[in-house]
Amino acid sequence: MPSVTWQFLADVVLATHIALALFVVVGLPLIIVGNLRHWTWTNSPWLRFAHLATILIVTAEAWAGIVCPLTTLEMTLRAQAGESAYAGSFVEHWLQALLFWQAPPWVFATVYTLFGLAVLATWLAWPVRLRKPRPTTRQ
Repeated sequence: MPSVTWQFLADVVLATHIALALFVVVGLPLIIVGNLRHWTWTNSPWLRFAHLATILIVTAEAWAGIVCPLTTLEMTLRAQAGESAYAGSFVEHWLQALLFWQAPPWVFATVYTLFGLAVLATWLAWPVRLRKPRPTTRQ
């Protein structure tokens, strides 16, 4: 495959990784605000289970010392393209700078755990809506 194809695939993985990170980070305040404003979609089982599962996986990887498979895949694709890891276009550089921070592993594990606990707290405060609410009849 041409190196430009490998680079494109690596960029797709990076964009997916960023989208997942945004889903987790932005999802929490949306769930909180949505419940305070009575937005019914914020208690959708699909949204809430996907959100919880994503942060639980991230937290488990951090405590186990496992590098995210998306990071590994992106680095592999960049190597296939003949790039050094995280070298590339301006936009790519800054997107990576937003996603990858330099800190000891325990810092990430702690932050992910605290964030995961905040997500779990939303489950206690606003349980998932497993069925559609019944319409109320007006007298």
